[in-house]
Amino acid sequence: MVLRDELEKFLAEFLKVDEFEDYCINGIQVEGKEEINKVLLGVSVSQRLFDQAVREKADAIIVHHGLFWKNDPVPFSLRGILKNRVASLIKNDISLFGYHLPLDAHPQVGNNAIILKNLGIAPEEPIDVGFIGVLPKEMKREDFLLLVNEKLDTQALLFPFGKEKIKTIAAISGASSSAYPLVASKDVDLFIGGEIKENHVREIEEIGLNYIKAGHYNSEKFGVQALGEFLAKEFDIQCKFFDIPNPI
Repeated sequence: MVLRDELEKFLAEFLKVDEFEDYCINGIQVEGKEEINKVLLGVSVSQRLFDQAVREKADAIIVHHGLFWKNDPVPFSLRGILKNRVASLIKNDISLFGYHLPLDAHPQVGNNAIILKNLGIAPEEPIDVGFIGVLPKEMKREDFLLLVNEKLDTQALLFPFGKEKIKTIAAISGASSSAYPLVASKDVDLFIGGEIKENHVREIEEIGLNYIKAGHYNSEKFGVQALGEFLAKEFDIQCKFFDIPNPI
């Protein structure tokens, strides 16, 4: 068992929340019961995730994409989907924790460090909220795409605009294609991201950089899983990842 506020304090320190200028609340977004014995983890909030937490009698939910964002209307009203989601949490006294950029960037349980590790690459140099690493040996970019699909359990799309053989890889998960100028400045052979904007396709082509769109969800499902495994050992609580696949 861990106390709710103790868990929030621990995660704030462990994930270095204060070091990030994020556009969401990192920490408790909805306050539930004081004692936590079971945590359900997911990538994004949804009614399906909340209903699963109720079925499993979870005391808390931890997600990467939470309920409240700075680009939402302010002040806001609790109506429709938002009202139903908040009502589920309050009625069942379930806490909701959200961790966005801190969970992308963490060197131990972060999405990008784990992406590289799953691909057999040691994360070496931080870049934005991601990391750069070097393959043990040079690979054809098409063979690397197959490795990405296998190790990240995704159906990625390769934009082959750079070198045919690659070795230096940058991973910045999620909607990160706008980071391509920074990646290109680091002499990287291939950039793995989650999504790519339409206008970035031609821009990435014109600077001559390989890009792999691995999917927003599939590039950000690793951090919450690793965090859950870590917390289960740290506090001797039950932690379970609930996968709700999303092709985007």
